[in-house]
Amino acid sequence: SQQQPVMVQCQEAQLVVTVHRDLFGTGRLVNAADLTLGPAACKHSSLNPAHNTVIFTAGLHECGSTVQITPDSLIYRTLLNYDPSPASNPVIIRSNPAVIPIECHYPRRENVSSNAIRPTWAPFSSMLSAEERLVFSLRLMNEDWSAERPFTGFQLGDVLNIQAEVGTESHVPLRLFVDSCVATLSPGTDSSPHYTIIDFNGCLVDGRSDDTSSAFITPRPREDMLRFKIDVFRFAGDTRNLIYITCHLKVTPADQAPDPLNKACSFNKARNTWAPVEGTRDICSCCEMGNCESPA
Repeated sequence: SQQQPVMVQCQEAQLVVTVHRDLFGTGRLVNAADLTLGPAACKHSSLNPAHNTVIFTAGLHECGSTVQITPDSLIYRTLLNYDPSPASNPVIIRSNPAVIPIECHYPRRENVSSNAIRPTWAPFSSMLSAEERLVFSLRLMNEDWSAERPFTGFQLGDVLNIQAEVGTESHVPLRLFVDSCVATLSPGTDSSPHYTIIDFNGCLVDGRSDDTSSAFITPRPREDMLRFKIDVFRFAGDTRNLIYITCHLKVTPADQAPDPLNKACSFNKARNTWAPVEGTRDICSCCEMGNCESPA
């Protein structure tokens, strides 16, 4: 046919494959049920009878697709499968099966970078000590966490190693938590667009997405230090190369047991459940509900 038999749209987080039922240009329309996407054999998502087309919509990581990371690109690969059902007379066949490779290429370079994260200050007081200031810091670390990362440029497919720390000085032992983290294109958490990385008093919600490995590092090196990793991302439709990450850090006495308001929880995809860096699993149950506020 004059129309392309297979058309692919590579979108930000998914691909859309439109297949003309006159797949071989012979005028004989293939059965929509005989078409599947990927090794997982995903079925079509919709049909367009007016144009005799079959539409598949799938996430980049769905239906058994694979990803290859090259110096310049992220390449997602999958297959369109045509497996014709038997003819009315099983002795003969009128069409052959076909496998059509599909690729989506996304550039890695000049998409994401970050300047050094500056430490902030926050007050802490208790009945046992006069109010004084604690030094909170966030640092981008190298791959083995042995030192601060010497450069701040990143590419899609890289991982951010972020280390949160507090200087305890003369305080009683303290345990550090990251209450929330938000990524924006300008300073401050209220600008738009924004993307929430950690929310609900210590739930690393970015790790809940299917295409990420973001998580807190366990065990933590010290009670007053907490580490987590984030898969690098960029904001869709924006060409700026600078992203701001603003985090709210807090401390509790080290001998205070973690609870739903003071925790560090990551999503374990293998077990399909939330798990804390320390404490009992039930303190993370509110992460799935999206509400960890105290009932009182």
